[in-house]
Amino acid sequence: MNEKSATRPSSQGFTMAELMVSLVMFGIIMTISLSFLQVQTRGYRIGLERMTVLQELRYSMGMLEQDILTAGTNLTSGQPEMVYAGSDVLAFNADYGTRQQNDPFAVFYDPDLELAASVSVPKTRRFTLPGTSFAYPDTTYLAGGGQRSPAETIILFFTPDTATARSDDYILFRQVNYGAPQEVARNLLATSSQPFFRYYRANSAVLDSIPNDSLPLVHSIPMHGSPADTGAAARIDSIRAVRVTLTATNGLPGEAEHTAAMTRVFRMPNVGFGTLETCGSPPILGTGLSATVVTVEGAPAVTLAWARSTDEGGGEGDVVRYVLYRRLVGETDWGEPYLSIPAGAASYTYTDADVQPGEDYQYSLAAQDCTPTLSSQSAAVTASIPS
Repeated sequence: MNEKSATRPSSQGFTMAELMVSLVMFGIIMTISLSFLQVQTRGYRIGLERMTVLQELRYSMGMLEQDILTAGTNLTSGQPEMVYAGSDVLAFNADYGTRQQNDPFAVFYDPDLELAASVSVPKTRRFTLPGTSFAYPDTTYLAGGGQRSPAETIILFFTPDTATARSDDYILFRQVNYGAPQEVARNLLATSSQPFFRYYRANSAVLDSIPNDSLPLVHSIPMHGSPADTGAAARIDSIRAVRVTLTATNGLPGEAEHTAAMTRVFRMPNVGFGTLETCGSPPILGTGLSATVVTVEGAPAVTLAWARSTDEGGGEGDVVRYVLYRRLVGETDWGEPYLSIPAGAASYTYTDADVQPGEDYQYSLAAQDCTPTLSSQSAAVTASIPS
């Protein structure tokens, strides 16, 4: 075959015009794709911001509900349920936290809880509620055995956020007794001139709103039935629910701002019952106390043991805790109770590691009912710590 007559593959390619058309089409497709992606990203960001605002709002409401529902739990005689009811400050007493394991009355157990945050405030540590000029308490509330009431004062309050350029945003704080306030949430706004807190009181079977122009309502000690239990003090005793109105924001200015508003009414199921003046007769102890010297991590200690009292396992069934007393041999006065142990177990033990070598200690036990009233003390038992 003649090489010149052989078929040669044709050399094909893009012309300049075709290449320009392809580049233009590619640019159009990329522009449309990027625009669509930008719209999708912006929509996702807006949705995420709105969800974040809503979650902040739900978290704030959840924390408020968790605290408010505990108001009035495990108070001692005369201790007020409601302490202060204002448009941006709410304070009440509740046995919220305990350091004692198996405590049947406190809402939460925390072994690391500080003592000052697990019992009521004594008169000597009177403090001013945040955002007010109201000082509390003017009475030291005592449970059985002369110990302070286990119900703490919980303060929930809103204060302007001075860390932002805005003048209308607030921070929600929570404070226990005279401790440092803890931040709960920020970027919160008042809603359409509505107060953060509004209150409802019992009137027969109906809950009536307490007008905000009558707030704040403060409670002056003593409480129910006393000559001072009139006016604002009497009205605060009638509160049975709190309406909370909040608006949360993402904190951005102008059209970039996203907000969400919510209103909820929280009832106070433990408020309004008052404190029992008696649980019946003084409790019957009906059990003895034993003391055994032991060694704990190389150091001497005393293990105390006792069985359930007569009125815990039967009888009136009103024993709520046991009170332990301690003194050195030779002393004639038991003094203040050494320790209290919540009732509710089949039997009880406590190891006292705060003892000194060469000392002789005496211990005694009493049962306490819900009044609180103490039983007679058990016979003293002695523990001699070796030198």
